[in-house]
Amino acid sequence: MDGTLLDKDSRPPAGITALMDRMRAHGVAFCPASGRQLANLRAVLGPGIDDGPVIPENGLFSLVGGVELHSDLLSREQVLRVIAAVRDLLARGGDVGAVVATRHMAYIERGDERFAAQVANYYEQRALVPDLTALDLDDVLKVAVYDFGVAEQESGPRLRAAVPDVRTVASGLQWTDVMNPAGSKGRALSIIQKHLGVGPEQTAVFGDYLNDLELYAHSTLGFAMANAHPGILQAAQYVAPANTEDGVVRTVNLLLNRLPAGR
Repeated sequence: MDGTLLDKDSRPPAGITALMDRMRAHGVAFCPASGRQLANLRAVLGPGIDDGPVIPENGLFSLVGGVELHSDLLSREQVLRVIAAVRDLLARGGDVGAVVATRHMAYIERGDERFAAQVANYYEQRALVPDLTALDLDDVLKVAVYDFGVAEQESGPRLRAAVPDVRTVASGLQWTDVMNPAGSKGRALSIIQKHLGVGPEQTAVFGDYLNDLELYAHSTLGFAMANAHPGILQAAQYVAPANTEDGVVRTVNLLLNRLPAGR
């Protein structure tokens, strides 16, 4: 989504509705794969996404037609240790905040407007609570950590060192997702492919950041956006125009043009 499909203002490109209609007419499924919350994806792309496959929360659960196919959760003990690590970063002067994400709600305990505004960009359903550790933590998909600095250089390495038995994924310049080691967008895509009966040769993927990396193992048409992280440019077979140039819409339309007549 961000840096791939959406424009520089985090809005869908002008041609996305027509593209989705054209894909549907050709029997091609559109599957948004994002670190964003499911409710946020619906708000940005419209409720019609519930008719097809969806990968929210960086692949920690997946749905087709509104029916959940899988989920990869953190244990309560892991969540508590991540929260403790974020609090320790704050105590040491780090400018960070944690988002405890379940399927349908995101919880924060840092309440200043500056942090809350960043959370609101990606989590439609959210709540401010006095103490994250007092929540029922048995249904947590991930803890997303926002760093007002550069996460890969600052909070990311510290989180990895503090909680080594979980997976930390850079999902943006400022965001790090702390998650079940089994979870990824690639795993979610493979589950959806099996459910729909399609393989890598029938799948095109587009990505720009490191949370997209595992997608490329499940597609023979892997496109990195021109603005992508170097690790994604290295993993992809092809390069699409940047998200600011409607790269996904332009490239998928070209792929649809190659389908036989009547498809």
